[in-house]
Amino acid sequence: MILQALVQLYEDLAAQGKIARPGWGPARISYALCIDADGQLTDIVSLQEERQRGNKTALAPRIMELPAAVKRTVGIEPHFLWDNAGYLLGIDGKGKPERSRKCFEACRRLHHRVLDGVDSPAARAILAYLDDWRPPAAEPLPDGYMDAVLSGANLVFRVDGMFPQDDPAIRAAWQAHYDAGEGEVMQCLVTGAVGPVAAVHPSIQGVRGAQSSGAALVSFNAPAFCSYGQEQSLNAPVSRYAAFAYTSALNYLLSDRNSVQLVGDTTVVCWAEGADPLYQAFSSASLFGAPPPAGLTDRDLQAALKSLANMEPYKGLPLEPDRHFTVLGLAPNAARLSVRFFLQDTFGAMMKNIWEHHERMRIVGPDHAENKLVPLWALLRQTVHPKSKDKQSSPALAGTVTRAIYAGTPYPAALLEAVTIRIRAERNINWQKAAILKAYYAKNQNKDCPKEVLQVSLNEASTNPYYTLGRLFAVYEAIQEAASPGINATIKDKYFNAAAATPAMIFPVLDNLCQKHLRKLPKGQRVNMDRQVGRIKDVLGEEYPLRLTLPQQGSFNLGYYHQRQKRFEKKEDK
Repeated sequence: MILQALVQLYEDLAAQGKIARPGWGPARISYALCIDADGQLTDIVSLQEERQRGNKTALAPRIMELPAAVKRTVGIEPHFLWDNAGYLLGIDGKGKPERSRKCFEACRRLHHRVLDGVDSPAARAILAYLDDWRPPAAEPLPDGYMDAVLSGANLVFRVDGMFPQDDPAIRAAWQAHYDAGEGEVMQCLVTGAVGPVAAVHPSIQGVRGAQSSGAALVSFNAPAFCSYGQEQSLNAPVSRYAAFAYTSALNYLLSDRNSVQLVGDTTVVCWAEGADPLYQAFSSASLFGAPPPAGLTDRDLQAALKSLANMEPYKGLPLEPDRHFTVLGLAPNAARLSVRFFLQDTFGAMMKNIWEHHERMRIVGPDHAENKLVPLWALLRQTVHPKSKDKQSSPALAGTVTRAIYAGTPYPAALLEAVTIRIRAERNINWQKAAILKAYYAKNQNKDCPKEVLQVSLNEASTNPYYTLGRLFAVYEAIQEAASPGINATIKDKYFNAAAATPAMIFPVLDNLCQKHLRKLPKGQRVNMDRQVGRIKDVLGEEYPLRLTLPQQGSFNLGYYHQRQKRFEKKEDK
């Protein structure tokens, strides 16, 4: 299913002229080897471009359409017209001159195979350079380029100011060579067509944490993966066309940083049927906090998301709710890629799941937090120590939460555990953590954290004892702060965790402290606070629970947060 979806994406992109045809692909090139018509190396020039990275600009390789890269394992396999210094110059910085010599010789043989007999001055110049260049006796490289070239950067030929991949004769020669490639003829599992099978699939580049040279999505490199005497990818035959198509489409998605989202160690890409980039831009803005597309404001984004969730188009936004939509999450795994999740549905169905997630997260808070869409990164950051240098959450947790939101399935228990641990460690609950608790129990229903406590703001009519205990603790804290303004450590700092876990042991102590604090208040304020405590305790009865389970502690935390937040609400003008 994954490969079929990617092949279809390739065909959509190819129909729009956005992606290279078979045999060609994007390559990251840093330098050009300038040679003259006689094949003499005259200069090395940088092709790097300045690109914006956050608030800074940095030099980055230029993306060029070049003959498709070959898949390298431990053998020596040259690229055509471009490669690193080991293949094009016969030198490297690894201290292995014999291997570099073999790489250069393999590069020379490939170019002779492709370009012999080609009537082109550029082809003759490249062959002359490869025949005359002797790596052990080569002249030193131009000043300032030795270290850069030997760092592993990719180079490309440039003959008399022209790139040879633009020469029609050379392009035709390469295409003929590529199309005539060898391979066992079998039926492709992706397309169903009979044709040459790719023994080794091209690499995928751009997945965070994977090898910079690329990683494989499909590979077989051990006897345990093989069957019936087949080797490599013949165990699951994929035609050369399908292998090129799915890797090209995935590399195309990964090369556009605006359409790639990073969640933990998972690289998330998405696309719609027809390859319209507006769909993935809208999806990224709705869940990951990316800038809204097409000049939408945050309010427009929410209105459009709600319309699409109801399977209705939004005014002025050409998004079709019934368009097929795909989300793919990839994570590094040695020299391979792991599929964290692969989800397919209509665009409207997935936006409905995202909208319902945001509705569950809606809660009263500062600056009308209930009207904001909480980005996924902000949600996950609540599971990490606030002073930690690494703000990334658990990779497994990030992947499972993302999948749960897109698919509309229950949140993972690990999310609740991680947030609860942070609440206990910090002895505090901010509006994002409260929103996570509310969303978790609204989706993962539990009788000890019922709907009456899962409200946007304080529910004074609730009779849930655990929610009421949280409210009572917040009132006790308010009384202490009023009696001792500027106090360094409140009852929250000393008793919050114990009160949420073992109320029967802690609340009698808090009751006694409350009476002492009340005596310090002016009469009017004392009477008002005492009545508030009395109304809450009337709901609880005479005995406190001995222990609270995790869902019961969730109700306690929400009651505490709602009651405390009530103190900061602005009073309406009369």
